[in-house]
Parts: sequence; structure tokens; C-alpha cells
Amino acid sequence: MHLEIITPEKILLSAEVESVAVPGVEGEFQMLSDHEAIVSVLVKGEVKIGGNVSLAEEVKDDFTTGEDGRLEYHIKGGVLEFKNNKAIVLAD
Repeated sequence: MHLEIITPEKILLSAEVESVAVPGVEGEFQMLSDHEAIVSVLVKGEVKIGGNVSLAEEVKDDFTTGEDGRLEYHIKGGVLEFKNNKAIVLAD
């Protein structure tokens, strides 16, 4: 599946990933390939990215590696849209 993380300043990530977990209003949830289409409001927390993802040098400092080895990006809130194996996170 394809994941894009977009902030008001820049596109942080546009890459093929195995999974993405996001902090939804009712708790964290994860999407894998062929997930049903969804739009969700996101709350403060971590976007967790599974898979072998190469980050551009200019955004490496924006991400951390979680205890489980997944890449993580901290958001203050935002919106997620997933359809046709493409997840777009508009993050604050």
C-alpha cells in the first residue's frame, strides 16, 4: 500500500509500506493492504509505519523508531483517508 504523510509545510513521506497505524478518536487502529475505504479524524499520538521504508535525508530527524522497530511520526491531530490501497495522512 502507498502512504503519504503531509503537513502544512511539506510532504514528509510518500512511500510503499506494509502497514500504518494511526491514533483515531476511538483509539489506535491499523490498516494493511486492501483495507476497506475509510476517512477518520486523528488525535494526538504516533503514526506507526511498518515495512522497509527509506526516508529522505531532510526528514529523517522528524521520525523516530519505536520499541517494535516501526517508524513513528508524532502528530498533534489530523485527518486520514484510505482508499484503493492509498493512505493519506494530513497531519498537524
